[in-house]
Amino acid sequence: MKTDYMVIGRTRNSENILRLIQGIEDKGFSCYNFLSKPCTPESDGLPWQEQMNILESHPDFWNDPNHRNHFEDDMNSLRNSDTIVLLLPAGMAAHMEAGVSYGLNKRLILIGEVEKPETLYLMFNERYPDIETFLATL
Repeated sequence: MKTDYMVIGRTRNSENILRLIQGIEDKGFSCYNFLSKPCTPESDGLPWQEQMNILESHPDFWNDPNHRNHFEDDMNSLRNSDTIVLLLPAGMAAHMEAGVSYGLNKRLILIGEVEKPETLYLMFNERYPDIETFLATL
């Protein structure tokens, strides 16, 4: 599904991710919400920390269909979103998604303060200190 935005970030930062997605949608834009489906079918309705614990405890990561499904959904959403927003703090997976997005020639936005700047953060087209400052530009 084609969307204006996709927010990438750490699932454990779900409260802020959902606040950002809601703010983008309130401005009339579409936004892919990776938090709209549970980490695993059996974790539906559980708090995100518990869902992540269930997902991460799978004994065979490489062959787990839930991991594969999330990977495919995320890659499709990266391809089908016009702009990718990385919300800090974010983990390694979100940073990898940012790199994929750069390779796909997507517009990249960084929200939050970088603790340890690296040269590759220059891939971001725009940077904002917080969610509210970014939303004010939409």
